[in-house]
Amino acid sequence: MKDGKPWVGDRVRDEVTGRKAIVTDVRKGSIYILRPVAGGGAFWEAQDPDRLTVTEPSGGGL
Repeated sequence: MKDGKPWVGDRVRDEVTGRKAIVTDVRKGSIYILRPVAGGGAFWEAQDPDRLTVTEPSGGGL
């Protein structure tokens, strides 16, 4: 987490899609790129970054 918000490497739950994910990139400070935690699959952009819940912080960005 960084400044109380999800950051690269954090595991999150995307409440919009109901999927668990890992934050892989944060563009312009507000566009969150996510990938599935396991099993591969396509990356996606969080539709509503305010609805990402950190389930396991990466430890980076502190």
